[in-house]
Amino acid sequence: MKIVADDRIPFLRGVLEPCAEVVYLPGAKISREDVADADALFTRTRTRCNAELLEGSRVRLIATATIGYDHIDTAWCEAHGVRWVNAPGCNSSSVQQYLTAVLVALAKEQRRTLRETTLGVIGVGNVGSKVARAGAALGMRVLLNDPPRADREGTEAFTPLDALLAQSDIVTCHTPLTKDGAYPTRHLSSDAFFERMKADAVYINSARGAVTDSAALKRAAASKLSAIVLDVWEGEPHPDAALLAQSFVGTPHIAGYSSDGKANGTAACIHELCRFFGLDILPDWYPEAIPLPPFPVAFTVDGTGKTAEEVFYEAVTHTYPVMEDSRRLKQSPETFEEQRGNYWIRREFGCYTLHLKGADADIANRLRELGFNIQ
Repeated sequence: MKIVADDRIPFLRGVLEPCAEVVYLPGAKISREDVADADALFTRTRTRCNAELLEGSRVRLIATATIGYDHIDTAWCEAHGVRWVNAPGCNSSSVQQYLTAVLVALAKEQRRTLRETTLGVIGVGNVGSKVARAGAALGMRVLLNDPPRADREGTEAFTPLDALLAQSDIVTCHTPLTKDGAYPTRHLSSDAFFERMKADAVYINSARGAVTDSAALKRAAASKLSAIVLDVWEGEPHPDAALLAQSFVGTPHIAGYSSDGKANGTAACIHELCRFFGLDILPDWYPEAIPLPPFPVAFTVDGTGKTAEEVFYEAVTHTYPVMEDSRRLKQSPETFEEQRGNYWIRREFGCYTLHLKGADADIANRLRELGFNIQ
C-alpha cells in the first residue's frame, strides 16, 4: 500500500511504515504525479483534492486531519468512488481555548464585565457548542444561532440571526464554508450583517476566511466595531494587510492547532485507514506521549482581592498567551505558512493543574468547567 501524506501532519512519521510506503510532501505541492499510484491521501487544508489532482489516480481514500473539508471536492469524490473523511470535533477543545483566551484578553483590554456581556455564537456544531460552554463558564449570556440545527431540533434553543446580532456584544462565527443549499455561509458576514450588529460590538471569525466579506469587514471595523479578531482570512496564506492592522487579534489559522487537537486529527486518519482497508494493526492508535508545553503544567493563581475577570485572565493566559501569536503574525505576515507549520507546543486546559488561592468557590467551579484541574 502507498500513502501520500502532508508532511506537516504531526505524530505520523514511523507509524504506518511497517505496513505501507508513506511519502511525505508539503501539502500545497502535492501533485497529480505524486498521487497517481497512491492508495490513500492524508491531507490538511492546503491540498486541493479535486479532479485536477485525482483523476486517473489509484486513490481510494482521502482522510483530512481537520474538521474542515472545503479543500475536498466531495461531489467529485463521491461520483468517482473515492471515500473521503474529515475529523469532526478533533480540535474543538483547541478552538475553545483560543476563544477563551481571546475573550479574557478582550475583557481586560475593553474593561468588560463578562457577566454583563452577551456572546453570540453562529454555528453550533462540535466547535461552536464548546465555545458556547466556555462563554457560559465565564459567566456570559450566550445566544446560539444555527439554522440547520433549528430546522432539525426546533427553534427553542436558538436565536434568529437578526436578534442575535442586535443583542450580542461579541459575535463569533463557527460555521462551515458553504456556497449552496438553504443556508450558504460564503460572505455570510456582509455589509448587511455588520449593519445589524450593535455599535461598538466585537466580531470574531475562526471558521473559514470566506465566511467574512473582507471589504465589508474593513468598512465595519473603521466605522462601527470596537474590535475584530481573525484567525482565518480570505486569500490565505496572504492575510489582508489592512485587516491585519485593524485586528485586535490576528493569527495565522492556528485556533485549532493545540498539540492535543493535532493528535486527535492524526488518530482519526489512521483509524479510518485501518477501517477502510480492513487493517487490524492500529485500530485504536493514539500518540504514546504528547510533548509538554513551554509553561509549567502545575501553577498557582492568587485571587485575593482580584475580580473574576482578572483571575480568568491570569489562569487562561498562562496556558495560552494568544497575543503573542498575534504579535508574531503582525510583525511577519509573510511567514504565515511557516508560523503554522512550526507552531509551538500548545496544550489544552486539561493538561494543567491550577492551585487556586484566595478565590471563591464560584470562580473555582467556573475554571473547572473550562477544563482546568483545580486544587
